[in-house]
Amino acid sequence: MLTCDPRYRISSPPGNALPAMLRRRLDDTGRATCEILSALDPEADLPLVHASRHGDTTHTLGMLEALEGGEPISPTRFSMSVHNAVLGVHSIACTQRRPMQALGACGDEFDAILHEAQGYLMEGHRAVVAIFSEGPLPSAYHGHTEHPGTACAVGMRLTLDPGRRLKASGPVRSGHPSPLEVMGWLSGDTPFLAGRHRWQLGAE
Repeated sequence: MLTCDPRYRISSPPGNALPAMLRRRLDDTGRATCEILSALDPEADLPLVHASRHGDTTHTLGMLEALEGGEPISPTRFSMSVHNAVLGVHSIACTQRRPMQALGACGDEFDAILHEAQGYLMEGHRAVVAIFSEGPLPSAYHGHTEHPGTACAVGMRLTLDPGRRLKASGPVRSGHPSPLEVMGWLSGDTPFLAGRHRWQLGAE
C-alpha cells in the first residue's frame, strides 16, 4: 500500500517489478499499484480489476493547460492520462494476457470493483486481483470533488474458496469509500464499509 496516513505502513514503491523505461512513465501511485499487482498475482495469470475515481489528474490538468495556452498535446502525456494506463504498463512489463478492467464510477468504485470481480469468479476464474487507488489531486481541483487528501492504493485478492467471507447488505447509498477508508475497514478500524451496499467481513 502507499499512504501518508500514520496508521498504516508508509513506503515509497521501489518499482522493482517494472523496467526503468516503463517505471518512468508512472507516478508513485502508479508504481505502487504495479507493485501490489505483482505481489498479489506473481504468476501474472489472474484477471485484474483496477479502479480509481479520478485517475491521473496531473496529466489531465497539464493537457488542459496546454490547450488553453495554444500548445500541442503530448502523445505520451495523453496515453498516460487514460484510466487504463497503469494496467497497460503493468501488462507490458509482465506480459499479462488475462482479462483486465479499469473502472471509474463517480465515487462507487469499491462496489464496482466487487461486482466486476464477482462476474469473473462466476465465470470460473480461481481468483481476481482488485486494486483501488487515488493519485494526488492538483490544487486546482481542491474543494470541487471528494478526495482522501493523499495518494493511496490498496489491493485485495478475491476468491470463492473458504476464508473470510465478504457480506453485503443494503443497498444503503450512504458513502463514497476511498482507498484509505477501505484500508481502515480491512484493518479492523471500522465494523463495516458503507457504499452502495453495507460491506462486512465475516469470520473464517
